[in-house]
Amino acid sequence: MPPVGHPLAPWPRVGQVDPQWAVRLDRTVGRPVYRLHRLAYQLTGGRIGHRSPAGPILLLTTTGRRSGAPRTTPLLYMPLDGAWVVVASNGGRPSPPAWLLNLQADPRASVQVGRQRWPVEAEVLTGEERERLWPRLCAFYPGWAHYQTLTDRPIPAVVLRPR
Repeated sequence: MPPVGHPLAPWPRVGQVDPQWAVRLDRTVGRPVYRLHRLAYQLTGGRIGHRSPAGPILLLTTTGRRSGAPRTTPLLYMPLDGAWVVVASNGGRPSPPAWLLNLQADPRASVQVGRQRWPVEAEVLTGEERERLWPRLCAFYPGWAHYQTLTDRPIPAVVLRPR
Protein backbone atom coordinates (compact mmCIF):
# COMPACT_ATOMS: atom_id res chain seq x y z
CA MET A 1 0.00 0.00 0.00
CA PRO A 2 1.40 3.45 -0.88
CA PRO A 3 2.30 5.74 2.05
CA VAL A 4 -0.09 8.47 3.24
CA GLY A 5 0.17 11.47 0.93
CA HIS A 6 1.14 9.42 -2.13
CA PRO A 7 -1.20 10.12 -5.09
CA LEU A 8 -2.33 6.45 -5.13
CA ALA A 9 -2.80 6.19 -1.36
CA PRO A 10 -6.34 5.86 -0.02
CA TRP A 11 -7.93 8.97 1.51
CA PRO A 12 -6.28 9.36 4.94
CA ARG A 13 -8.23 8.91 8.16
CA VAL A 14 -8.69 11.81 10.58
CA GLY A 15 -5.36 12.82 12.09
CA GLN A 16 -3.33 10.91 9.50
CA VAL A 17 -2.75 13.65 6.96
CA ASP A 18 0.93 13.83 5.99
CA PRO A 19 2.00 17.40 6.87
CA GLN A 20 4.34 17.58 3.89
CA TRP A 21 1.45 16.64 1.59
CA ALA A 22 -0.69 19.33 3.26
CA VAL A 23 2.03 21.95 2.64
CA ARG A 24 2.27 20.93 -1.04
CA LEU A 25 -1.51 21.18 -1.40
CA ASP A 26 -1.55 24.56 0.36
CA ARG A 27 1.23 26.02 -1.79
CA THR A 28 -0.12 24.80 -5.12
CA VAL A 29 -3.93 24.77 -5.20
CA GLY A 30 -4.72 25.97 -1.70
CA ARG A 31 -6.47 29.26 -2.43
CA PRO A 32 -9.08 27.94 -4.87
CA VAL A 33 -9.61 24.81 -2.75
CA TYR A 34 -10.19 26.94 0.38
CA ARG A 35 -12.69 29.11 -1.53
CA LEU A 36 -14.61 26.01 -2.66
CA HIS A 37 -14.46 24.56 0.85
CA ARG A 38 -15.89 27.77 2.34
CA LEU A 39 -18.62 27.93 -0.30
CA ALA A 40 -19.66 24.27 0.18
CA TYR A 41 -19.68 24.74 3.97
CA GLN A 42 -21.84 27.87 3.73
CA LEU A 43 -24.25 26.49 1.11
CA THR A 44 -24.86 23.22 2.99
CA GLY A 45 -25.01 24.69 6.48
CA GLY A 46 -21.87 22.79 7.43
CA ARG A 47 -23.08 19.36 6.29
CA ILE A 48 -20.24 19.44 3.75
CA GLY A 49 -16.94 20.82 4.97
CA HIS A 50 -17.17 20.44 8.74
CA ARG A 51 -15.26 17.15 8.72
CA SER A 52 -11.93 16.66 7.01
CA PRO A 53 -9.16 14.04 7.06
CA ALA A 54 -7.09 16.40 9.25
CA GLY A 55 -9.90 16.99 11.77
CA PRO A 56 -12.92 19.25 12.26
CA ILE A 57 -13.19 22.54 10.40
CA LEU A 58 -14.96 25.75 11.41
CA LEU A 59 -15.61 28.93 9.50
CA LEU A 60 -14.11 32.00 11.16
CA THR A 61 -15.50 35.37 10.10
CA THR A 62 -13.39 38.37 11.05
CA THR A 63 -13.65 42.05 10.16
CA GLY A 64 -11.03 43.18 7.67
CA ARG A 65 -8.66 45.50 9.49
CA ARG A 66 -8.36 47.85 6.50
CA SER A 67 -11.55 47.24 4.53
CA GLY A 68 -13.98 46.73 7.42
CA ALA A 69 -15.56 43.97 5.30
CA PRO A 70 -16.33 40.51 6.67
CA ARG A 71 -13.69 37.88 5.82
CA THR A 72 -14.49 34.18 6.22
CA THR A 73 -11.81 31.50 6.46
CA PRO A 74 -12.14 27.72 6.94
CA LEU A 75 -9.82 26.60 9.75
CA LEU A 76 -8.93 23.34 11.44
CA TYR A 77 -9.85 23.58 15.12
CA MET A 78 -9.41 21.72 18.37
CA PRO A 79 -12.32 21.87 20.83
CA LEU A 80 -11.32 23.07 24.29
CA ASP A 81 -13.69 23.44 27.26
CA GLY A 82 -16.60 24.95 25.32
CA ALA A 83 -14.30 27.03 23.11
CA TRP A 84 -12.35 26.39 19.91
CA VAL A 85 -8.61 26.68 19.39
CA VAL A 86 -7.25 27.57 15.95
CA VAL A 87 -3.60 27.85 14.98
CA ALA A 88 -2.22 30.72 12.90
CA SER A 89 0.29 28.55 11.05
CA ASN A 90 -0.30 29.97 7.56
CA GLY A 91 1.17 26.68 6.31
CA GLY A 92 4.55 27.52 7.89
CA ARG A 93 5.00 30.72 5.91
CA PRO A 94 7.12 33.49 7.47
CA SER A 95 4.16 35.88 7.74
CA PRO A 96 1.03 35.37 9.83
CA PRO A 97 -2.32 34.76 8.13
CA ALA A 98 -4.55 37.78 7.45
CA TRP A 99 -7.26 36.44 9.75
CA LEU A 100 -4.87 36.68 12.71
CA LEU A 101 -4.02 40.29 11.88
CA ASN A 102 -7.75 41.01 11.64
CA LEU A 103 -8.33 39.45 15.09
CA GLN A 104 -5.48 41.44 16.58
CA ALA A 105 -7.15 44.62 15.30
CA ASP A 106 -10.62 43.50 16.48
CA PRO A 107 -10.92 40.32 18.58
CA ARG A 108 -14.71 40.14 18.06
CA ALA A 109 -15.60 37.63 15.38
CA SER A 110 -18.03 34.82 14.65
CA VAL A 111 -17.68 31.12 14.00
CA GLN A 112 -19.79 28.53 12.27
CA VAL A 113 -19.21 25.01 13.54
CA GLY A 114 -21.31 22.61 11.51
CA ARG A 115 -24.80 24.15 11.45
CA GLN A 116 -24.31 26.29 14.57
CA ARG A 117 -23.10 29.91 14.62
CA TRP A 118 -21.73 31.87 17.55
CA PRO A 119 -20.29 35.33 18.15
CA VAL A 120 -16.84 34.87 19.69
CA GLU A 121 -14.05 36.79 21.36
CA ALA A 122 -10.53 35.82 20.31
CA GLU A 123 -7.58 35.53 22.66
CA VAL A 124 -4.14 35.07 21.13
CA LEU A 125 -2.13 32.85 23.45
CA THR A 126 1.46 33.87 24.07
CA GLY A 127 4.32 32.85 26.31
CA GLU A 128 3.57 30.27 28.97
CA GLU A 129 -0.08 29.85 27.96
CA ARG A 130 0.88 28.98 24.38
CA GLU A 131 3.74 26.72 25.48
CA ARG A 132 1.46 24.81 27.83
CA LEU A 133 -1.14 24.16 25.10
CA TRP A 134 1.25 23.61 22.14
CA PRO A 135 2.02 19.88 22.82
CA ARG A 136 -1.70 19.12 23.07
CA LEU A 137 -2.35 20.95 19.79
CA CYS A 138 0.46 19.07 18.03
CA ALA A 139 -0.85 15.74 19.35
CA PHE A 140 -4.28 16.69 17.96
CA TYR A 141 -2.83 17.61 14.52
CA PRO A 142 0.90 16.83 13.99
CA GLY A 143 0.98 19.15 10.98
CA TRP A 144 1.17 22.16 13.29
CA ALA A 145 4.51 20.90 14.67
CA HIS A 146 5.76 20.46 11.10
CA TYR A 147 4.68 23.98 10.13
CA GLN A 148 6.64 25.34 13.10
CA THR A 149 9.81 23.80 11.61
CA LEU A 150 9.24 25.78 8.39
CA THR A 151 9.25 29.24 9.99
CA ASP A 152 11.22 31.21 12.56
CA ARG A 153 8.14 32.98 13.96
CA PRO A 154 6.41 31.34 16.90
CA ILE A 155 3.11 30.11 15.51
CA PRO A 156 0.27 31.54 17.61
CA ALA A 157 -2.63 29.57 19.02
CA VAL A 158 -5.91 31.47 19.27
CA VAL A 159 -8.77 30.58 21.60
CA LEU A 160 -12.21 31.54 20.30
CA ARG A 161 -14.68 31.79 23.20
CA PRO A 162 -18.42 32.25 22.72
CA ARG A 163 -19.62 35.75 23.73
